[in-house]
Amino acid sequence: QVRLVESGGALVQPGGSLRLSCAASGDIFSPNTMGWYRQAPGKQRELVASLTSGGWPNYADSVKGRFTMSRDSAKNTGYLQMNNLKPADTAVYYCFLRWAWSSSPYWGQGTQVTVSS
Repeated sequence: QVRLVESGGALVQPGGSLRLSCAASGDIFSPNTMGWYRQAPGKQRELVASLTSGGWPNYADSVKGRFTMSRDSAKNTGYLQMNNLKPADTAVYYCFLRWAWSSSPYWGQGTQVTVSS
């Protein structure tokens, strides 16, 4: 069984920065993809960023140039560095981990990011 624990969500002013972490534990297999979705009130969940175990990144157009995802394979932890945050980035951010051969990801519990002055 796999468990994902997110941390790092907070209230931040526009233009500020945050770093989210997603620590995975359990039986971790490669190749895999780890990433982040977010869901704002009244909106559908959307993919924010992902990074394969082989190092291939993918970002939503709305965050390109502002968000950077990285992974520490030794710690089975992924990070989402978010810079120049905007009020539109306000959402609950969910970490996921998916094996390359599976369409069913594991999910974290979510962490709230609020961008407001």
